[in-house]
Amino acid sequence: MGEAIVLKSRREIDLMRDANRIVAETLVLLEDKIAVVMTTAELDSLAEKNAGANGARPAFKGYRGFPGSLCVSINKQVVHGIPDRNVRLRDGDLVSIDFGVEYKGYFGDSAITVAVGNADAESRNLLAITRESLARGIAAAVIGNRVNDISRAVQVHVEAHGFSVVRQFVGHGIGASLHEPPEIPNYQRSGRTPKLMDGMTLAIEPMVNAGTHEVRVMRDGWTVETADGRPSAHFEHTVVVTDNGPEILSRV
Repeated sequence: MGEAIVLKSRREIDLMRDANRIVAETLVLLEDKIAVVMTTAELDSLAEKNAGANGARPAFKGYRGFPGSLCVSINKQVVHGIPDRNVRLRDGDLVSIDFGVEYKGYFGDSAITVAVGNADAESRNLLAITRESLARGIAAAVIGNRVNDISRAVQVHVEAHGFSVVRQFVGHGIGASLHEPPEIPNYQRSGRTPKLMDGMTLAIEPMVNAGTHEVRVMRDGWTVETADGRPSAHFEHTVVVTDNGPEILSRV
């Protein structure tokens, strides 16, 4: 049997709301500051400092040996890009920024993709559809639905617009641990998936490629790239399932 899904109390959700507020405010700061010639290491430093100023610990730094506070993935990089002082942003880049913190024993996690300067039409469309697919997935996170309803909502919207969802990496539960059950794929799986219940906290995160859904992990052991070298986008929110519908915790 798999590990049990933990339903959160009101107190736990309040702590997660605080953690996710710090994440959301940090991502707003980074989106505002991001510019051509900035290095990905500079973005990482800004995120770490903002977390610390709010009494939080960057969740990714040291996690399974990851060296950065942010995952910063550019263009064909899908997720888990390592911040680097030698990597500078260029006009037209798509930059996916994934950030998490631990605050008072609970975690927040969210991601955005930002176009630097003048992105081309395909890139702008990829961003729009990925953002919309996240909204569709969140809208399906209601009591009585199943995880597959979230997955189907994301996949149908993405594929209707000619893009593909990454299958090798998925969303997840979150709470007192960064990664908890259940897995939240962005594509529909066969068989019965967990039913959504009041108090479930989920990190829903479509990773959408302009071309094939196939990806590969690079030699650094972390950075994931599209197999065909075409661009990718990534948006994520931490959400709690409630009697009144899904509530986005990682929103300013």
